[in-house]
Amino acid sequence: MALAKLVGSNSAATTQSRADAKVISAFIALIGPKLWAARIGDISREVARSQRVGRALLQWHALEICIERLRRGGIAVEAGPSERCVIGLMQEALRAGAEMGGVGQNRLRETLAACLVREHNLVPVFHLLRTAALQRSRGFSVRYCGLEDGTDFDLLLERDGVAAEVVCDVVSAEDGRDVHRGAWAQLIDRIDPDLQTWLSAHPGKYLLKLTLPQGLNGEEARLAALHDRIKVMLHEQRRADHDEACVLRLDPLMLAAAQAGGQQPTARANAPQLMSNLRDEFGPQAHLAVTAAGQGVFVLAARAAREDEVAVAIRRRMAALAPAKLSGTRPGILAMFVEDTDRTEWRRLREQLELEGEARQFLTHPEARCVVAVTCASRVELFGALAPDAACDGELRFRNPSHPAAKVAGLAPAVLSSL
Repeated sequence: MALAKLVGSNSAATTQSRADAKVISAFIALIGPKLWAARIGDISREVARSQRVGRALLQWHALEICIERLRRGGIAVEAGPSERCVIGLMQEALRAGAEMGGVGQNRLRETLAACLVREHNLVPVFHLLRTAALQRSRGFSVRYCGLEDGTDFDLLLERDGVAAEVVCDVVSAEDGRDVHRGAWAQLIDRIDPDLQTWLSAHPGKYLLKLTLPQGLNGEEARLAALHDRIKVMLHEQRRADHDEACVLRLDPLMLAAAQAGGQQPTARANAPQLMSNLRDEFGPQAHLAVTAAGQGVFVLAARAAREDEVAVAIRRRMAALAPAKLSGTRPGILAMFVEDTDRTEWRRLREQLELEGEARQFLTHPEARCVVAVTCASRVELFGALAPDAACDGELRFRNPSHPAAKVAGLAPAVLSSL
């Protein structure tokens, strides 16, 4: 899908509020119009190269696409909640830049530029901006020490005579998965043409189950090897194949909806229900894909050999951050942004208390001795704290009860546990 179709055209620019237009223009100027235009061009080309990876890239670059849509005037005067959040954070960037000296302004520009190359995106900067704005709304004065003074921590909060250091960090949920969602999308894009060709010669409904003890992380050699294994297996019409790297099993796909109705529904018409049924059968951590050709359907369902450990990966990241980034002379807060997670997984991590369990475990470790609290947020909160799936108060927050400053009243709005 061309990016231009997503961001709209200049014809709607007159409907955009002048205040918003001024903020957007100033933010693009802060980045550099040429750099911004080049980045949007790069994203557009990458999205157009493949189907599933392209969809994943649209999600990965949702911030950039939203800003470009706003820049082109594709949003009417009454922007939605997500757009209002993005505009507010652009305003925060401009406010922060105006208050900084020349060194801080240069570091801010350099940080923005670094987020607009290769596989990076604007989320780390917007997480920093959002954290600062959130703490200011709670009555803290906020200084961008990382940008202005070059400190290892990012923000310094002050309120009622007490100060705290804040480290803002982005951790990928992929770090806790043996089978990465991005790698799965790459595999399916590669093999989809082969599956369509095979379905044309072997019409029917099929399910290929993959168990991947060694995982799948996007390495070209591993992707190519698995792709070849599947092609050979289908070409030789084998039902199973296995070694230490993967276990493959091909079975008929039993469609409950088709059996109940006495007919096979078309693949595309029944795709949402099929995916829902597959998710129910294989669980929330399975990686699923459906390829259709005519009346033929080929489903791939993959799992790692062990359960995902997203919350564990976050704990390990915090254990590495705290001693490296906090000075130890003031109470420290680790503001963690959990990337590469969808609404369903984010809700599950909270409702099943996985994040709370790992965060509280971390706070008992020696590495956390200078940490008074940890917070967790995701894109759900970044794009709208009032969203139904968002954490209350804009973040999950866990206080370290053993820290000397845990009960200091001045820090309470930033450190009191939200659960």
